[in-house]
Amino acid sequence: MPRSIADQTEDELGGPGSVLVRQRADHVELDRLLHELDGTTGRAQEEVLTRIDRLVFSHAFAEETVIWPVVRRVLPDGDELTRQIEVEHQEVNELVAALEEGGSDHPERPARLARLVEVLREDVRDEEDVMFPRLQERLDPAELRRLGRRWELMRRISPTRPHPTVSRRPPGNALSGLPLSLLDRSRDAVDSLVRRAPAPLAPVGQAVSRGLAAVAGLVERTPPARRGDGPPTAH
Repeated sequence: MPRSIADQTEDELGGPGSVLVRQRADHVELDRLLHELDGTTGRAQEEVLTRIDRLVFSHAFAEETVIWPVVRRVLPDGDELTRQIEVEHQEVNELVAALEEGGSDHPERPARLARLVEVLREDVRDEEDVMFPRLQERLDPAELRRLGRRWELMRRISPTRPHPTVSRRPPGNALSGLPLSLLDRSRDAVDSLVRRAPAPLAPVGQAVSRGLAAVAGLVERTPPARRGDGPPTAH
């Protein structure tokens, strides 16, 4: 059985810039944030969750648009492998959306939060122990580095918030990626200003943020954004 990428050196993974090295670095940061999340409450918990969201959603969106099509092309069971990961990504989207909508006092929040941590850890293990070692067998180091550059570029322009109704596969995710990224990152900037703004100005910023969220909701529900899943991952 191929070795987990968690147990390999950087050189074994294709050298600096390899998609496997980049992926593992994000997973290490996610693990650190999940440990930081444990035991937090209130505002501190929300702040850590926000950092987790910004990491996870751009990371996963770039995987789905750049890496998974390659997996489906080079592995005979690539469709099945990516389908399992896509289902995990979809559940993360739905859980985070539910956490945001329910607020800090929702009775299901502890269970949803626990399940979110569980799914994120399952996703990392499925990728590091199963999918990526299989991909590593099919791509040489130069190809892994080229794929890493493409993934990193996409990650920097990917959405940063949950969009549960968007297809997890092309063309839907590719078509919706840029407008959702612009809306999400604008909303991130507004929310950051709201946190630092004087209290009397906060309602204005919050209204702008809600408006951006509403527009994003319209974008992700357009028919083009939902094309590609088969069968759909969205519930």
